[in-house]
Amino acid sequence: MTLTKLMKGSALGALAAAMALTALPAEAQAQSRNWQERAERARGDRNEARQQRSERRENRQQARQEERRQDTREVRRAASERRADMRQRQEARGDNRADIAQARGSRDWNQADRRVEAARERNARREVEQRNRSYTDRNRAERRAEERAERRVERRTERRVEQQRDARREAYRDGRRDARREAYREDRRDARRDAYRDARRDANRRARYYDGRRWHDYDRWDQRRWRSNHRYDWQRYRHSNRSIFRLGSYYSPYRDYRYRRLSIGLRIGSLFFGSRYWINDPWRYRLPEVYGPYRWVRYYDDVLLVDIYSGEVVDVIYDFFW
Repeated sequence: MTLTKLMKGSALGALAAAMALTALPAEAQAQSRNWQERAERARGDRNEARQQRSERRENRQQARQEERRQDTREVRRAASERRADMRQRQEARGDNRADIAQARGSRDWNQADRRVEAARERNARREVEQRNRSYTDRNRAERRAEERAERRVERRTERRVEQQRDARREAYRDGRRDARREAYREDRRDARRDAYRDARRDANRRARYYDGRRWHDYDRWDQRRWRSNHRYDWQRYRHSNRSIFRLGSYYSPYRDYRYRRLSIGLRIGSLFFGSRYWINDPWRYRLPEVYGPYRWVRYYDDVLLVDIYSGEVVDVIYDFFW
């Protein structure tokens, strides 16, 4: 049983395989035929599209040619109409010329009389013009003579006026020049005077001293300015502070020297204003601070302000100490 079944099954399988092998080339042929048909249809569609495009192109070209022909016809028609108009105008002009010639021929009979009358009128006009010219020439000559005389008079008057004006201007200039010179001289005098005063004032106010190494500029001492300042009221301060102004006895630098009253402008020896006699704390006695070459110096009971580089007594206070 099994063997017969197996044989039957194998036979049927072989038959099915043979049928499948025979069916495969038929399907392939059918597919190839379908592809060929499709390709032919696409080619046919392309050819039809090309034909349609070419037909459209030809139709456009024909339409353009037709438009051009229409335009040329219209241009020719307009040119012909213009020519016809020109001919009509020329004919009308010819008619007008003929009419004018006829009118001129009808009027030629009285041209001679008119010419004679015109010649007479011209002659009469010329005579009148000649008379007028002679009259006007005389008047012109007289007028020119009068104008020349008037111009001469005007020129003379103008010259006189100019001369007078120049004379006044020169006199004014001379006066101004003299005034300017006098003013310049006065200014020079004032300037020299002011410069001299300034120089004297500066000379009195400014001075120089040499400290052994270099020169120094300084203002001269004004003994009246500090005395009017209440800060330096030494008298009132001494009245309430008597002990400060008792310094003891004074020892002269010379053995046989005695007190002599010194005044401003005198010059003293260098031993009188040595450092042992300096007042190094003038503020303690309500004295103003010094500067430059000035030093406060004790001289017996007096106080001297001395220029230590020249020995000159610049300021002095008598009976300062007790």
